Amino acid sequence: MKEYDIFIPLFLNDGSPIGLRVLRVLQDRLLKQFGGLTFFPQPNEGLWRMGDVTYHDQIVIFRVLASKVRVARRFLAALKEELKRDLDQEEILIIERDIETL
Repeated sequence: MKEYDIFIPLFLNDGSPIGLRVLRVLQDRLLKQFGGLTFFPQPNEGLWRMGDVTYHDQIVIFRVLASKVRVARRFLAALKEELKRDLDQEEILIIERDIETL
């Protein structure tokens, strides 16, 4: 089984907030695709460097579990490209981990 964390920025590059509707639509899509999810709504700070510049971002995290890895990867790869385009982001971080459940 795999676990996926999807890091979503809370602000667009121009500083305007991403609306709650965007997060709700994403939540609904993930719930429909994976049958369940965990949403970490508390803002987290992301930092990264490019050259001499340090960038800051506030993000929230959605977590899903999948037993059908190929299907999950296909869905998440397409979702990632949509989010990059719709949220005007250079990158959307999605992390995949192997997990076991009890």
